[in-house]
Amino acid sequence: MRLRRFTKFMFLLCGVTTFSLLHAQTNTKNSFTIQQCIEYAKKNNVQVKNALLNVQIQEQTNRGITAAALPSVSANTGVTDYLQIPTTLIPGQFFGQPAGTYSAVQFGTKYNANAGLQLQQLLFDGQVFVGLQARAASLEFQRKNVEVTEEAIKVNIYKIYYQLVVSKTQIELLDANIDRLNKMLHDANVLYKNGFAEKLDIDKISVQLSNLQTEKRKALNSIEIGYIGLKTLMGMPVKDELVLADKISDDQIKTGLMDTGYQYSERKEFQYLNVMKKLNEYNIKRYQLSYYPTLSLSGSYSKNAQRNTFDFFGNGDWFTTSYLGLNIGIPIFDGFYKDSKIKQSRLELKQTVNNIDNLKLSIDSDVEQAKIKFRSAIETMDYQKKNMKLAESVYEQTKKKYEAGTGSNTEITAAQTDLITAQTNYISAMYDAVIAKVDYNKAIGKLD
Repeated sequence: MRLRRFTKFMFLLCGVTTFSLLHAQTNTKNSFTIQQCIEYAKKNNVQVKNALLNVQIQEQTNRGITAAALPSVSANTGVTDYLQIPTTLIPGQFFGQPAGTYSAVQFGTKYNANAGLQLQQLLFDGQVFVGLQARAASLEFQRKNVEVTEEAIKVNIYKIYYQLVVSKTQIELLDANIDRLNKMLHDANVLYKNGFAEKLDIDKISVQLSNLQTEKRKALNSIEIGYIGLKTLMGMPVKDELVLADKISDDQIKTGLMDTGYQYSERKEFQYLNVMKKLNEYNIKRYQLSYYPTLSLSGSYSKNAQRNTFDFFGNGDWFTTSYLGLNIGIPIFDGFYKDSKIKQSRLELKQTVNNIDNLKLSIDSDVEQAKIKFRSAIETMDYQKKNMKLAESVYEQTKKKYEAGTGSNTEITAAQTDLITAQTNYISAMYDAVIAKVDYNKAIGKLD
């Protein structure tokens, strides 16, 4: 009986241990700085991974373009068994018969075998050679697309990450207020028991405490949703734990405010469109060169044998055939197809140039608007911080008056309410300042 119990215990222990190990393997704890989050996203975000796959696809496309300019060699071999040898009609005059008559004659052997090599080499084709020249630009185009995608992901990671960092301050302020109200509630209960306070005073503090606890729960829920959003953006499993290692202060938010210099070329979108312009130019050149003749070289070397019995490796001759040819293709008239493609490509180039000009205007607008919003957000944050400090001072003085018996419960309740409002405004101002800083750095192309 004891042995059975011991055996059951060991099975249970092994089961619990296995479950714990599996649970530990499926849930990973990560402590990431903002840069680590960005690097993680570069490897795991689906949009970035697909953009990187486009680079690999373009590399293979370039190999296909290169193949068109390289020699093409093929081999073939075959055996034919003529179940009925082909019959040819020969004029009867060859055999002394009257004119207008024909004699049926069978030429050839029952079995035929052949083996040969064929060579094709393109010597000149304007479209192929432009394609060879455009390979590097095509690859660069896809790589710039990766950078544009990464930039968009990076902007959102910065915003969510630092908003979550700021939310820690929000929870700390809420906890401090809850502690204050708990102490006030305790003191009010003592005063009430001794006949120096009314039950209404206790109820008012209880209501404030309940409201703050509800506010904290809402904040925690929002933070939890923010973490889920950040992990999804990074491509991290939602079940994994993410800890934010970086901190942020008012001084850190203010850095870069005086950095007003920027270049269009520092924006990823500008670089992307310039590569597109280069590809448009190659496209025009490709269709222009399609008017030129094409030149190619072809060659063949083959062996052929005929037998009446299936014996190709015994006695008997193999006859050789070989040739070398130069082929010239001269375009004469194609219904104005090439002309339409050239004009279409030129119009597409104009569209790209227009988009570049419009992007310059957009960048100028983005920078000026972001600069104004950034400065305004910093000023608001500084003002709300001073206001919060003032509210804290007012609360402390009102609290001392209340504890000394010279202040009323209404005064301290009002002071507490003003403090919470000031703290909420400060946190909101910090959120806005973080967003404004990220938008400004993106606008000037300096989002590290």
